[in-house]
Order: sequence, then C-alpha cells, then structure tokens
Amino acid sequence: MNVLRFKDRDFADRLASLAAASSLFDPVIEERTRAIVQAVKERGDAALLEFTAKFDGAELADAAQLSVSSPELLAASLKADEPLRSAVAEASKNIAAFSKKSLRKAWSTKNSHGASVGEKFDPFQRVGIYIPGGTAPLVSTALMTITLAKVAGCPEIVVCTPCSKDGSINPALLFAVKQAGATEIYRVGGSQAIAAMALGTATIKPVQKVFGPGNAYVVAAKRLLFGHVAVDLLPGPSEVLVLADDSAKPANIAADLLAQAEHGSGHERVWFLTPSAKLIKAVEKEIAKQLPKLARREFIEKALKNNGWLIQTESLDSAIDLANQLAPEHCEVMTKQARKVSERIVTAGAIFLGNDSPTVLGDYVAGPSHTLPTGGAGRSFAGLTVDQFQRRTSIVEYTKPALRKALKAVKKFAELEGLDAHGRSAEVRK
Repeated sequence: MNVLRFKDRDFADRLASLAAASSLFDPVIEERTRAIVQAVKERGDAALLEFTAKFDGAELADAAQLSVSSPELLAASLKADEPLRSAVAEASKNIAAFSKKSLRKAWSTKNSHGASVGEKFDPFQRVGIYIPGGTAPLVSTALMTITLAKVAGCPEIVVCTPCSKDGSINPALLFAVKQAGATEIYRVGGSQAIAAMALGTATIKPVQKVFGPGNAYVVAAKRLLFGHVAVDLLPGPSEVLVLADDSAKPANIAADLLAQAEHGSGHERVWFLTPSAKLIKAVEKEIAKQLPKLARREFIEKALKNNGWLIQTESLDSAIDLANQLAPEHCEVMTKQARKVSERIVTAGAIFLGNDSPTVLGDYVAGPSHTLPTGGAGRSFAGLTVDQFQRRTSIVEYTKPALRKALKAVKKFAELEGLDAHGRSAEVRK
C-alpha cells in the first residue's frame, strides 16, 4: 500500500488528488456508454444480443433467450443447498425488518386556512434492478436491492444481470433473485442493461426507476439516462475507510482493508487514517502477513497499488476532517468513544462502530442495504433505502371557508406575477 504522512512536503497536494473524482467520471467511458445507449435506443433487442456476444461472449440464438425461463429458476432452486437457503433467509429477514422501519406512511394536517394538506406514498409499479456480474456472483446484492422493492410493494420487479459465455447465470444468484421477489429476470449486463430498462425494447418493457450498483459504464449509463427514467444513486467500485487510534487492533484493520480490495475491478479504494505512526507500521506488517493467504491476492494487490493508502494525520480531528472530504462508501470507526467520533462524520455511506463491526456485516447480513454512494458522491447522496421505491404525491383539499381565507394572498401573488387567470380561478369559487 501507499503511505502518506502529514509531515510529507507534498501532503496537501496528494490529499487533494485522493479526493478527486473517481473513474466514474471518465469522459472516454462516458462517450463509449453514450454509443451503447444510442444503439439500444435505435435497435433494441438486436443491440442487446450483439453486446451480449461482444462483452459476455454469449451467442444467444434470439431475443427470447434474453429472458431467464421458469425451468432455469426451478433448476437453480433444486441446486440450492441448506446452508445457502439458511444464509439467504437470515439476511432477508434482517433486511426486510430494517426496511419496514424506513417505509414512508401517508399523513395529513390542517394548514393556516383550515384546509387539509398532506402526502401519500405509493410503490413504483415497475422497477428495474441491476445486479453486477464479473468475477463473483453477488448474491448479497440481489437481497440488498430486490428485498427493498418487495417490502415497498412494487408489483413488477425487473432484474438484469450478465451471463457467462455459455449463457448461464450462477444458480445461487438465480435462487436469491427469485427468493427475494423478482418477477422478471434477463441475462443482460452492462450499460446496455440500464438502457434497456430505461428505454425499453420489444422484450424488456421500460421501468419507472432503475436501481443497483455497477462498474463505471453502468454508472455512466444511469447518469446519461436520468430524465428518461428515475435512478437511485451512483454506486461504483467498492470503498472502505478505517479511522483508528491506538485502541484499535492492527489485525482487524488489515483484514477489513484487504476484504474491500478483493472485488476485482482494480478501481476499489481503501484508506486507513490514524494519527499513530506506530499503528501504521503494525497494519503494514499485518497486511504483509495476511495477503499471501488470500485466494484473490492478485486482485487485491492491484487495488492496493492503485488506490490503497495508509495515511498518518496530525491528529484525530484532522483524520475526521479528511474522512468527510473523502466521503467513503464504508467508514469504520475504531477509536475510543467510537459513537461520539462518528457523530462528526457526515458524508459516509455507512458507518461501522468499534473493533467488532467489520464492513462485511453490512455487506451481507446486518440489515441496511449495502448499495451505497462511492467516488465522493456521499457528499450529496445517501445509500439505498426502501422509501426510494415509493413515489411521493402531495394532497390538497380546501373547503369554501378555507378558500376564502386564502383568497387575499392568492390574489396578491397573482397580481405581482401578472397572472390574472390564476387569481380568478380561485376568486370564481368564493
């Protein structure tokens, strides 16, 4: 990993580069994505089949094969062993329970005129969820997205995920997707999947809102298609920031940094912030000790070389300030009075408190969705929550007495804005 200390002459400049925009905002990627989106818009299913062959290596005979069939889902269910079923059930229970607490409920009140005003919340009727492919089947991502749509009451839940070269999808992933509540599943990946769900094709009807994480191309597609469809947030390659003092255990810190670096894109970002030079050296030793034992060592080494940083700050206060500047996806606080320290961290996607709350618990089973903002987007976006699957509508109901009370102010606004028909539309009812 790269080491940076507050005493280094170029410390401030290097910190600024670390907090700069990530690969999610690469103009080359955006232009390539724009071409893919345009192809799907113009040629629909034919473009999807072409891109599936080009990017996934799967030669599908026709558009009908884009859809995952009932026999495939049955076969995946039969392959699911008891440990998988148990893990899916345990995680789903916690995710659903957490989500139910976050559901928005209709409300109403009386305003100063005595009129009834309020809001109602309806589930989106058709949502699209993207589940990334790549080097590992992200079973947990299926649960962390589809379950929320199910709890919100969305009747149509469309899932797109890449297939392998033979056209198959990992059976454990298919089992989790179906168990979570997907109503349609398509073997389509990348930015073309986002385009298909947003714009629609002959096979895939358009959705109202698109959810789910993905690589830089997927995120670029979501940005380009915003307006054609609603989107959740811009979650890209995984990130973790560990903020620690001398009370932390070096082995725990090293293990958590290595865990988030193993996803495989090479764009993962991991940071360790501490005012303790001694702790940095101890963590370095632990990384050197643990890394050779890990199966995905090559992926981890690539990520650590590109975006792995051990940073000694001047104080814990300056470490907290830097954490807010970086706006990490996951932020682990391993300090004395961790909860108190966490109150000052205001840009993280999710915060994990203490020595015994590794990010992996949030990845898999704790309850909150692990779909979180990355690449600095946490300064503006929060993580995925169940209320994002609900559509808000305001409700206004006036009686004649309430209307009369409002009329004077309405007429004044209409006069100021030169919109006499506005004023008359209220006055005619008095």
